[in-house]
Amino acid sequence: MTISGAAIVGGVCGAPIKHSLSPALHNAWIAAAGLDAAYVPFSPGVNNFETFVNGFRGGAIRGLNVTIPFKERALAVADHASDLARMAGAANLLIFAADGSIHADNTDGPGLLGAIAEQAKGFDVSAAPVVILGAGGAARGAVAALLLAGAARITIVNRTLVRARELVEAFGPQVVAAEDSALPGLLPEAGLVINATALGLGGGEGPAADLTLTPETAVIMDMVYKPLRTEFLRRAEAAGRRTVDGLEMLLRQAVPSFEAFYGIAPPAEVDVRSIALKLLGEA
Repeated sequence: MTISGAAIVGGVCGAPIKHSLSPALHNAWIAAAGLDAAYVPFSPGVNNFETFVNGFRGGAIRGLNVTIPFKERALAVADHASDLARMAGAANLLIFAADGSIHADNTDGPGLLGAIAEQAKGFDVSAAPVVILGAGGAARGAVAALLLAGAARITIVNRTLVRARELVEAFGPQVVAAEDSALPGLLPEAGLVINATALGLGGGEGPAADLTLTPETAVIMDMVYKPLRTEFLRRAEAAGRRTVDGLEMLLRQAVPSFEAFYGIAPPAEVDVRSIALKLLGEA
């Protein structure tokens, strides 16, 4: 891989960011394509995100992927945004134009739907209610994509009910808020349950949800991908439910980001899932 003074630079920012697989995946694609480019991680202070992003106005770098806890603030700092980012109320992709403007997009939703299509083949997101655990930027992206895909009813369950209500206000009557205590009554009818919180990251305990209450046909998804088989997904597997892992979502949302940064599709011959599994110690 050649890096010169004319290199195109992309990156990812979050807090924390050490767990991110994105640099390894994007740089593998860059190397295979023979690009004069690089993709690097950033971890700005939580209180300094806007200052950090504004410093790239004018195109010092081509763009940034944005992860927890900055996705909603990424949309706010942008000058214009895609329809999906506006609908989601959050952005995971910022592109810096030469004129100093910032464009925001959201590829989380398409990544989520692609992961479900791959790992839960034949599942129809419009066939049964959806329960999403968490009310942050990741949840917003999921709601927007699921509504566009035809989901009839989505319930946002969050420890702080006010936070969940703030999210659902951006959507129509198909989306409702509920507190944790309502979860046991929601799970028996849920067709899809998604962990959109950071609980379980690094191997910790996932959200407190009795997944045995879900229908046998339910699909359980965790957006956390380190570890690959989170405690939440292990409980789902023990209950005999089909599961979708966060790694597949990460890989699928990364493709449009790479295209936006470097102007070409990722080389198909690169097995990025195998690379990611090796880094996760799952190979």
